Amino acid sequence: KPQLVASNDRFCRFLEEYCPVVTETYYPTIWCWEGRVQTLLRPFITSRPQVQYRNELIKTADGGQISLDWFDNNDSSHYPDASTRPTVLLLPGLTGTSKESYILHMIHQSETLGYRCVVFNNRGIAGEELLTPRTYCAANTEDLEAVIHHVHSLHPSAPFMAAGVSMGGMLLLNYLGKTGRDTPLMAAAIFSAGWNVFESVESLEKPLNWLLFNYYLTTCLQSSISRHRQMLEKLFDMDLVMKARTVREFDKQFTSVMFGYRSIDDYYEDASPCRKLKSVGIPVLCLNSVDDVFSPAHAIPVETAKQNANVALVLTSCGGHIGFLEGIWPRKCTYMDRVFKQFVQAVFEHGNKIFSM
Repeated sequence: KPQLVASNDRFCRFLEEYCPVVTETYYPTIWCWEGRVQTLLRPFITSRPQVQYRNELIKTADGGQISLDWFDNNDSSHYPDASTRPTVLLLPGLTGTSKESYILHMIHQSETLGYRCVVFNNRGIAGEELLTPRTYCAANTEDLEAVIHHVHSLHPSAPFMAAGVSMGGMLLLNYLGKTGRDTPLMAAAIFSAGWNVFESVESLEKPLNWLLFNYYLTTCLQSSISRHRQMLEKLFDMDLVMKARTVREFDKQFTSVMFGYRSIDDYYEDASPCRKLKSVGIPVLCLNSVDDVFSPAHAIPVETAKQNANVALVLTSCGGHIGFLEGIWPRKCTYMDRVFKQFVQAVFEHGNKIFSM
């Protein structure tokens, strides 16, 4: 059974009644129970539901643009009125977009419940051009704030919550820690967040993890900016950036410099959500597996979570990073997908029971 960490008895009872999956025994797929195997196999094993998006480009205050992919769910029989149709903002991982299988599954789950989804693609990553020499990072919440304000302004009467995966979850937590209760979001769900970036990069630099994950992630980061080389060369030594062989080296030469940090340590400290968890002012459910090499078990802020009545952690012993595969042949729904579906439904349809906490 997962470990449920929450200091608020009412929040616990709410989850037990309306999101019972967090108290059920999780049986990982028996032939890929190890965390790294789960992490590696999920993108190849799970199906990719068909989703028809409507793309919207919005302008930012600094002259840039952000690509949003909308799933309007206009055929929703549960919520035929678009103005009050519940809306879920989805934040993919480090180099992820609206095309990731885990995002498509979240949208598929939301579709069955009648909800609308919008995917926040980080700058320059979803095929759109960079209009300014700026991309994104886990610590800077300006683009997310702009997106949340934009979506809420379009549908001010619609219940609104967000879900972030991996770096998307870190960004969402950093935003919530900054804004407290001053947000139009009702609640949030966080999956496989890296709580302490120092511990995450150290774990990923162990030889086997570097071979399986770190080097590949670094090349994905380099690939995501190489298309914008002409724009970025105005500020960066791109040859040096392209020589990075770890995420830490990439962040040292590129990310921390772009966002004006004095050192990579300053950036990593600012990017670590564990430092801001005590300031979160809305109900947040966070799912992590303790065998996730991207977010080591000892770095999960269990004691800090116990000090904030708005926070609940769900910790499984297996599942890896965005894995949570279950069943003999885990093509479709994962444990993570079931947590997402039950929690968003609980918030949208029974949320009044926790908002009086």
